[in-house]
Amino acid sequence: MPRKLKADLLLICCTLIWGATFVLVKDALTHASVFVFLALRFLLATAVLILMYGGELRSVGASGLRAGALIGCCMFGGYAFQTAGLKLTTPSKAAFITGFFVVLVPVLLALFGSRRVPLWVWFGALSAFAGLYFLAVPSSGLAALNRGDLLILACAFMFALHVISIGHYTIRYSPGALTLIQVAITALFTVLCVPFFALIGAEQPRVVWTPGLILAVMATGIFATALAFSVQVWAQQYTSANHAAIIFTLEPVFAGLTSFAFYHERLGARSLAGASLILGGILVAELRGPAPAAEASVPPPRQSNTLRKV
Repeated sequence: MPRKLKADLLLICCTLIWGATFVLVKDALTHASVFVFLALRFLLATAVLILMYGGELRSVGASGLRAGALIGCCMFGGYAFQTAGLKLTTPSKAAFITGFFVVLVPVLLALFGSRRVPLWVWFGALSAFAGLYFLAVPSSGLAALNRGDLLILACAFMFALHVISIGHYTIRYSPGALTLIQVAITALFTVLCVPFFALIGAEQPRVVWTPGLILAVMATGIFATALAFSVQVWAQQYTSANHAAIIFTLEPVFAGLTSFAFYHERLGARSLAGASLILGGILVAELRGPAPAAEASVPPPRQSNTLRKV
């Protein structure tokens, strides 16, 4: 099998895993509180990544540790908002709103004054923003807005900052080491949040060990975080960033199909229109813009600017 075809098939498999995790996490949250689940997920991912990249920590000094910690803070914020929001909204809506962070990256870079953004990217951002309105805001108006959708929108902003920080630091330090550090920082913060949120009365820790919860922890901690991103790093050596970007836009589609299969979730005409506008905006920003497209979790290979996120 040609390497390019193998790379494409592996990227499609990774995207399918990332899309399916929305449904797995949604189900897991019926058996565990938000931060207990996140702690389990990222502690497991950290253990796997230590085995994969632990040796690279020797090449990272204090400045590298600070860089990884900063990236980890953004990563923690993204996953905390996303998981809390997913408890209150549907997997399909969560996936499409999360994908909005792709077009936020060039917009934030333009606002920060560090990069000139082409007109095509602004068109993509406008399309995605219009789609976000149709998808998240009910026809009855803003008063009926789902709080979970707002949390997912906050997650999109955090993931956008995460991508920007990765782009700033990954050229200076080992990608493997930064991956391990940021995941470990996320694990640390999620563990600390369990007693903190219990103390302030916001969320009582809860876990019921069921096959569904174990599957979700294993799938998100090992397959969707440690292994999938490692496969992605290999695969993107043999395909272009723009080609990978097209594949990555399938993530919310896979999330919608998985949600339909397991939850019988159906998007109405208004939501479908919004999802289509967001998807179109993402494609424009990915294919016509210079900004990195997305992963909110793991730095890209040094020769590529394109990554995705769950």
